[in-house]
Amino acid sequence: MPFLRTDHWRCAIIHAPLAELLRAGSLNGFQVTTLPDIGDHRFLADPFGIWRDGRLYIFAEAYDYRNPKGVIEVLIYDRDGTLLTREEVLSEEWHLSYPYVFEHDGEIFLLPEAHASERLSLYRAKNFPFAWERVEEFNFPIGAVDATPLHYAGRWWMFWTPPEKSSRQDTLNISVADNLMGPWKSLGLFLKDRAGARPGGSPVVVDGEIFLPTQDCRETYGRGIRLLKVEGLDGDYPKVTPDVPLEPPAVLRNRFPDGFHTLSAAGQVTLIDVKRIGIGPKRDLMNMKRRLLKR
Repeated sequence: MPFLRTDHWRCAIIHAPLAELLRAGSLNGFQVTTLPDIGDHRFLADPFGIWRDGRLYIFAEAYDYRNPKGVIEVLIYDRDGTLLTREEVLSEEWHLSYPYVFEHDGEIFLLPEAHASERLSLYRAKNFPFAWERVEEFNFPIGAVDATPLHYAGRWWMFWTPPEKSSRQDTLNISVADNLMGPWKSLGLFLKDRAGARPGGSPVVVDGEIFLPTQDCRETYGRGIRLLKVEGLDGDYPKVTPDVPLEPPAVLRNRFPDGFHTLSAAGQVTLIDVKRIGIGPKRDLMNMKRRLLKR
């Protein structure tokens, strides 16, 4: 991150299904609920959600610039949109983010980004939503960034970005497997484009067409969202085509004008995060203090 510049993210709920938003071609005109501000130089980002028993469970990266290692928290909302509780549910020795949550065969899984561990780890709910165990039989051969699974046409597809620093903001690879646990076969590079290749949310089927949100990383990391149209998943080899960019809701743009990098489906609602860039030395002073204390 550039000197004297600090990314501050904020998550929000748009009260409409993602498919409805894509049909409208806009995120405006719908009710928006912002998730809580968790404090000075702390933020929530990368929201993904799932409904259970009339409650919305939102999983998000929680980050504190004082200790720059993300953990996963859950925020539980009732059907009326009231926040009931917020708790940390997953922490490792390495940074965690992008907690893609999904259900399969009656179980709930979490697939967070954790490339610093040099592996992609799948977690199964032991006591949903508070306790998770690593699924040791899950076999993905690389520590993929923002790995985004989709079960379609009887197979599992994984959209992901390589962990190398030179590729993290502009590259889309795709893998396929007959079983969620693998083995996963890499189909290789499908797109190299800083304007939108790194996954940024839930694949969604709209009127028979599949769209994948990706992150526009021109000018700044997580500048915006661009959709990719994905074809050929019912055959042997997919095709991706850049589609339209999307803007965050106008009601959030005055406070958070500088970024938008997650767009995820959660039943009757859609989850997003937006960013403002703060100017000042505080983050850099925190980093300096932390390095001095480690000596």
